[in-house]
Amino acid sequence: MARRRRDDDGRRDLVVVGNGMAGARTVEEILERGGAEQFRITMFGEEPYGNYNRIMLSNVLAGLESEDAIFLNSMAWYEENAITLHAGVRVARIDRHARTVRAVDGSRTPYDALVLATGSSAFVPDIPGMRTAGRGFHQGVFRFRTLDDTRAMIRYARTHKQAVVIGGGLLGLEAARGLQTHGVDVTVVHGPGHLMNQQLDAAGGYVLRRGVEALGISVVTSARTVRVLGEDEVTGVQLADGRVLPCDIVVVAAGIRANSSIAAASGFLVERGIVVDDQMHALDDQGTPDPTVFAVGECVQHRDQVYGLVAPLWEQARVLADVLTGTDPSAQYHGSRTATKLKVAGIDVASMGTTAPERPDDDHIVISEPRRGLYKSVVVRDDRLVGATLVGDLEKVAPLIQAFDRGSPLPEDRIALLFDLGTAPAEVGVAELPDETTVCNCNGVSKGTIAACVRGGVVSLTGVMDATRAGKGCGSCKTLVGQVVEWAADGAVEIDESASWYVPGVPYPKAELVALIREQGLRSVSAVFAALAPGGVEDARSKMGLTSLLRTLWGAEVVDERDGRFINDRVHANIQRDGTFSVVPQMKGGVTSSDQLRRIADVADKHAIPLIKLTGGQRIDLLGVRKEDLPQVWADLDMPSGYAYGKSFRTVKTCVGSDFCRFGLGDSTALGIAIETRYQGLESPAKLKLAVSGCPRNCAESYVKDVGVVAVDGGRWEIWVGGAAGAHIRKGDLLTTVDTPQEVMTLTGRFIQYYRETANWLERTYAWVPRLGIEHVRAVVVDDSEGIAAALDAAVQASVDAYRDPWQERDDPAEPGQFRTALPLTVLPQVPVR
Repeated sequence: MARRRRDDDGRRDLVVVGNGMAGARTVEEILERGGAEQFRITMFGEEPYGNYNRIMLSNVLAGLESEDAIFLNSMAWYEENAITLHAGVRVARIDRHARTVRAVDGSRTPYDALVLATGSSAFVPDIPGMRTAGRGFHQGVFRFRTLDDTRAMIRYARTHKQAVVIGGGLLGLEAARGLQTHGVDVTVVHGPGHLMNQQLDAAGGYVLRRGVEALGISVVTSARTVRVLGEDEVTGVQLADGRVLPCDIVVVAAGIRANSSIAAASGFLVERGIVVDDQMHALDDQGTPDPTVFAVGECVQHRDQVYGLVAPLWEQARVLADVLTGTDPSAQYHGSRTATKLKVAGIDVASMGTTAPERPDDDHIVISEPRRGLYKSVVVRDDRLVGATLVGDLEKVAPLIQAFDRGSPLPEDRIALLFDLGTAPAEVGVAELPDETTVCNCNGVSKGTIAACVRGGVVSLTGVMDATRAGKGCGSCKTLVGQVVEWAADGAVEIDESASWYVPGVPYPKAELVALIREQGLRSVSAVFAALAPGGVEDARSKMGLTSLLRTLWGAEVVDERDGRFINDRVHANIQRDGTFSVVPQMKGGVTSSDQLRRIADVADKHAIPLIKLTGGQRIDLLGVRKEDLPQVWADLDMPSGYAYGKSFRTVKTCVGSDFCRFGLGDSTALGIAIETRYQGLESPAKLKLAVSGCPRNCAESYVKDVGVVAVDGGRWEIWVGGAAGAHIRKGDLLTTVDTPQEVMTLTGRFIQYYRETANWLERTYAWVPRLGIEHVRAVVVDDSEGIAAALDAAVQASVDAYRDPWQERDDPAEPGQFRTALPLTVLPQVPVR
């Protein structure tokens, strides 16, 4: 590869267009090969986030995973690896002669090497009524491709109850199942005659359909949608045969298309995707490889194949990293044999190769048990397995994948394929797998890699998963990974206790960790690692959790180490998608004054704040503040921090209570202010949002807060705990009813401290309370069943006494670069004000 230029540090400029799974994985592979010493890396991503596992969006929609859990690389990862990320910025064109990429924000970025990883996007057929003139998609119409798509569906499903999903492939069925978990009645409309027709034959599709319908999802096949009905809101869809299916939500899951328009506009050869050679060079429109431009992922067409699975993307990323870094300049990608193993709407499905015989002498063995929801078929050609389909039972999938991948000879008795190959004990089956057998298709991890890891001394399942990435894609192979670990360890596999560790880098459950920290007087994150981590090795994933825990335990006595904090906690503001920050001054209990409002308005004018927004927590959010301007904005406001950014106590929402409301039974405003004043800024395993309502009409939404207080008849107060009304919705549990505001203050503090001392890192109260059980929490916090109430009260008092407004760091920064800008800013559209 010709080098275009060098700067003083001798590194070349590598630009990656695409921050999805393929682009980020390519960069990871490059970094693992020492690429940071060769390249200054710049990445562009159209989504305003770090890199996340798109496969897991179905779990987010279904409420099985939180958004945080699916992120592969947070924004901090880019900063830690000195990667310049333009998140939320689309590249418009490549100037190959000048070797620059031009983005829609007008910027030009030079490159010595360019990687196109633009992925694919949802295909939306041109159906009348789908779009509204001048406004894009109808408000009730959704795609299911991105995190924003998923969020939008979840929000809309809260107030709409009948959906039609267009497309009965994997994505459509996952969308249907996910919507169903939100209480939505769902009908799947599919054009072909059976579900998942790309992966299954008709008989397998029939069995899958029975399973899907048994879940309560309606299915209409051989049907074409010709119109979306409804003007202001969706009212239904019309099919080609005239039938109308009533609905108020339409989800389009009709397939994907490679994002190749940038390449096409820049003179590269594009057919079904960007055409590449075996070293992933993009070919120009004359069919000549460009030595400086490469492409990987779903946007790529290699040897006439376009892949929509993860495993081929990883293989391409490894080859490209070898080539770019010179680790193996002759590395080549020769295509992938794909085997898919999925859980579709809760039903196990596996597919590999062809689904039906293609030649007259192909053997086709089928076992179909629709009533049991089982279907198995294999296609054999010349004594080799060329295709297999399994629905409802994947017990035999490992040896079948082995036979498919290896092309190994099969028994003459074809029926034995679905019996003998799989009826052997699991341990024997694993032992017989060749080392080259791919165990984790998502990350391309072989049995040999896992075995080598175990023989290298890692003999726990979690340790192997961390070291090899096996099982960290869709997760469907975890059982097999565990079997290989057990086999490779020859029975000496360690009981995997890490699932109970508070943080991944320190091998103790929270209770033991707390005891050791107190016993040894460990007051800094580095001291904890030195004393308690294996080999004293520091683990970046553990630092935030440890910082929070130490501040909970030691209060003002903690030794602050800034690299243990997330960016929000380092600068005490909430980072936004464009790299700026939001500032939320404190308004205790939602109460403010004309003087505060005047100051906020003056600050907004002085600093040209682009957006002023009222928050759901009864505060004012000033958005678009540059990092370097934060100290002056705080100084001009001269108000305390509102804690809108950290894993801590944030706010107390109140109604007007007894002073003004004719229904008010208690002074909710005064009590809310008192609670917020006392417990402001307390670090906790996850954020805490509270509310106080003056009567059971609940105008402050107390029933869905971490702690909610409600005034009731007789001057008494109910205390509700463990509620949520965000991505997860849960009405809280009644902790107790007390007679005085002082009892509310005491029990609120005791509950918070018990939560701080026993909850897992990032575990919200809506998960923690059900895990422990409200009866147990009530016994400890209210009845003092464990005799620790006094200690809890004392501990929370110590934290209250240690409080210091973080915005005071405006006058005395904790480190020289604390308010130095780091990420390039992105121009965001101005919100119109009517």
